This record gives sequence, structure tokens and C-alpha cells, in this order.
Amino acid sequence: MFKRIALFLATNLAVLALVSIVLSVLSAAGVNLGDNGTLLLFAALFGFGGALFSLAISKWVAKRMTGMYVIGQPRNEAEAWLLATVRRQAEAAGIAMPEVGIYDAPEINAFATGPSRNNSLVAVSTGLLRAMNRDEAEAVLAHEVSHVANGDMVTMALIQGVLNTFVILLARVVGRVVDAWLSGGRNEGPGLAYYLIVFVLEMVFGLIASVIAMWFSRWREFRADAGGARLAGRDKMIAALQRLAQNYGQSTLPNEVRAFGISGGVAGGLRRLFMSHPPLAERIQALRESAEV
Repeated sequence: MFKRIALFLATNLAVLALVSIVLSVLSAAGVNLGDNGTLLLFAALFGFGGALFSLAISKWVAKRMTGMYVIGQPRNEAEAWLLATVRRQAEAAGIAMPEVGIYDAPEINAFATGPSRNNSLVAVSTGLLRAMNRDEAEAVLAHEVSHVANGDMVTMALIQGVLNTFVILLARVVGRVVDAWLSGGRNEGPGLAYYLIVFVLEMVFGLIASVIAMWFSRWREFRADAGGARLAGRDKMIAALQRLAQNYGQSTLPNEVRAFGISGGVAGGLRRLFMSHPPLAERIQALRESAEV
């Protein structure tokens, strides 16, 4: 779990560091970023640009990073069942038929990604096909189809874009104030101290932004579980989560799609703030409580 958190944070901080360098080069080249309106425009351009580009290529990245096989013509009964189940659930959820893929991995896992509700991909691991019965696998597929129907991939990208924009903007606004205070109010333009301050502030604000993004990620898992229960049945959804809890192991999904997988771990203290998924026990309890309402 710690390794996953470290890699996730390192990726986000690396993006912010790159943005900081680019904006610094633009400033040194004479591009006026002193005006708040201009700064906001550049912050939004870089903040949303990266997030939306990642969303646009998400299916392509998922296919390449996992080496999955996308089912065209089913080669066996299991693949035919997967296609038929996803097609039925997609029709019930009111979305276009997603592409369906299988990737080789030992753990029980699945994920959904794609740039829109009508251009998506649902993939399952070979470990899931081996370890789960059809009712449990149906619930997992329903969970992933619910992610697509809820527009979670788009919403996550937009939230990340907003967070990136404010990190870039706030780091520079606060950096100006601190730099002016350190220089005694002398208007000599930004110096080395300013760029160092901005870099540090971006790291700090980036950590805070990650906490907010992970909070939303955990919330959407509860919502996808509820959607999976509606599409496949609550008992099947609970059984699938219980199976995951019994067979939980370290995810082998690439970082680019790991937050979209169904598996979740357990963590306490500060590490919980950086979890993309709630603990499975909490998700099971939420489904049971909803049945009692």
C-alpha cells in the first residue's frame, strides 16, 4: 500500500514540477505572468490540459500497459458470457456497449476506463475469471459498468484539472507574497528565492490536492457498488466484495489505471487519506445498511 501511495504522489508531484519549470522558462522568456488573469489562464491550460489528455488516451494506455486481449469474436463460452453480460448491463444502464478485455494478472481485479460514457472499456483479470463464480463476476462487471454510467472517469479528470489549476495558481500567488515579504517590498522582479518558494508550495499544495482527489475516488466506489447492486443484485454485489476481501493481494495494475480497479485494501491513520478505495469491510457494510433502509 505504501508503495502505491508513494508512486501516486511521485507522479503528481513530477507533473507539477514540470509545469513549474515550463512556466518559469516562459516567464524568463518574457511572457508576462504577473497579471492574475494571465496567470489563471496559463494555470488552467496546464492544469486541465494534462488531465484531459490523459482521459482522451486512457483506453489506449490501459490496453498497452496491461497487454490485454480485447474480445472481438468470442473464442470460448467464457468470453461469450462476458460480452453478453456487459451488453445486457450497458443497455440497462443506458450507455453504449463498452469494449471488453481480459488481461493476465494473478489477483482478482477489474477496471473501467475511457473518455466518455459511450466510449469506454471494461476489463477483467484472468485471476478474477479463475477465482469467482458467475454471480460474483456478474456483480463486478455491474460495478464497472456503473462507473461508466456515472461518468466517473470524466468527473475524475475534471476534478484533477481543477485541483491542478489551483495548485499552480495558488503556489505563485502565495509565492509572490512571501517573496515580497522576504525582499522587504523591493520590486526587483522574481528571483531565485521566488522560484524555490513556488516549487516547495506546489509540493505542499499538491499533497493536499491528492487528498481531495482520493476522497472523491473513495466516494465514487460506494456509488458504483450501489449501482452494481441495482444491475446485478445486492446479494451478488456483497458476495463479490466478500470474495475480494478473502483473496485480497497487492494489485499488479499499472498506476495509470490502478485507481479504476475494483480491489481495495485496508489502511489506517494518514495513509487512509491517500487510498483510492475504501476498505472492503466498509463497502460491504454500506450495502447491508442500504438494504435495511
